[in-house]
Amino acid sequence: MAAKKDHNIILAEEISKFYDDPLGFVLFSFPWGEEGQLANFNGPRLWQWEFLEEWGKNIKQRRFDGVHAVDPLQFAISSGHGIGKSALSSWIILFIASTRPHCKGIVTSNTSDQLKTKTWSELGKWLSMCVTKDWFIYNSSKGNMNLLHKDHQHTWRVDAQTCREENSESFAGLHAATSTPFYLFDEASAIPNKIWEVSDGGLTDGEPMRFAFGNPTRNSGRFFECFGRLKHRWITRTIDSRDVAGTNKELLNTWVEDFGEDSDFVRVRVRGVFPRAGSAQFIPSDLVRSAQQNSLTEDIWGFAPKTLGIDVARFGDDQSVITRRQGRKMWPQKKFRSIDLMTFSGLCAQEIDEFKPDAVFVDGVGLGAGVVDRLRQLGYRVIDVQAGGKPLNKKYKNKRAEMWGNMKEWLAISPDIPIDPELESAMTSVEYGFTPSGQVILESKDDMKKRGEASPDEADSVALTFAEPISQGAAQRFETGETEYDPLRF
Repeated sequence: MAAKKDHNIILAEEISKFYDDPLGFVLFSFPWGEEGQLANFNGPRLWQWEFLEEWGKNIKQRRFDGVHAVDPLQFAISSGHGIGKSALSSWIILFIASTRPHCKGIVTSNTSDQLKTKTWSELGKWLSMCVTKDWFIYNSSKGNMNLLHKDHQHTWRVDAQTCREENSESFAGLHAATSTPFYLFDEASAIPNKIWEVSDGGLTDGEPMRFAFGNPTRNSGRFFECFGRLKHRWITRTIDSRDVAGTNKELLNTWVEDFGEDSDFVRVRVRGVFPRAGSAQFIPSDLVRSAQQNSLTEDIWGFAPKTLGIDVARFGDDQSVITRRQGRKMWPQKKFRSIDLMTFSGLCAQEIDEFKPDAVFVDGVGLGAGVVDRLRQLGYRVIDVQAGGKPLNKKYKNKRAEMWGNMKEWLAISPDIPIDPELESAMTSVEYGFTPSGQVILESKDDMKKRGEASPDEADSVALTFAEPISQGAAQRFETGETEYDPLRF
């Protein structure tokens, strides 16, 4: 009597049938239409379906035999918001990992926060529903994000890596000559060119693949070139969010009404078209990363006035954040979740006593008004900042845009800020546009949340320190308007 086959052997034989059929793998491997997360879904969205079919055709055409290297297979998708790129990214990873023994992959995103909380988290969700989930070990802790085959952890793996330029060596050759080395870039517009260049060298052996997805936030860089100068080397698609089933059409139409059909904000977030201006991202990632590498001595910043920025959480998942800044020096922030106003006000008072700032700026919108009132009740001089208030500089629509504009100029003069992934993500996630009269306007926190971004509390707290020009001793003169210090002149 023949021995009964092990379940994993039977499953492996089934999965092997999908070597050049990613669509078939996705339909087979997940519980479409069954009770649970996919109860209301019968399969991928149309654009995802078409992508998987096209990918399969290209795999067939290359006919990789496990010995002779084939040309790289490269896909780039530029799209608006909410079309399901993260889900597709997860299917790509799981398809390659399940059908190609000893494959090696690297996944990255524009920020470490995006990589961990969105890209890699989405992979964990889909892995939990995948028929091959028992083959792999999934790690998602900071500094240890990877997907490993249980029996071949060193040679059959996918690693999530941050895209900092100093980490570029991690993107060098993957050495999977008999299998598939691959790279997946999420929010690819913000991936540094150095990372792209190093990954070029990893596409020389085996059955190499590279995938670049994202909102087209910049009209320069390698992602932009995938649709221009290097288009002949890439299979590209541009997807308007309004053409995809399941997207929030009401929100998308609101953006069109508020910003205009041909505005850069709508081009990037709705139409999937590159902006006319250099970037829809208000603060470039390279400014923040450069500032995080600085270590300035006290003689450079010690003469400047001290400012304290206090951003008060508006909703349950937001953070209340306190920022200390003195000239070009910023200290690690203090962050609090789910804290009542009286307790937070007490902590703010303690910060004021310890830091002895020349000015204290508090976000007085909503719940922040309570913190302003309590601190004044305790005898502290604080400045109530209204984000929607009138700016000093008429190029900005409101006070919030002006504060962020001042912060952006400050970042351009190489300050010293702490290495903090949450801060980096908050500073670089906000996008902007222009009013009909040409004033700079930032997207609202509510709109950011609707497109899946967290409230930029850490960055708002820093921006508050630029609410008004101050000088040393300004706390005693601020309310009279006797201030002359330029916060950018140091």
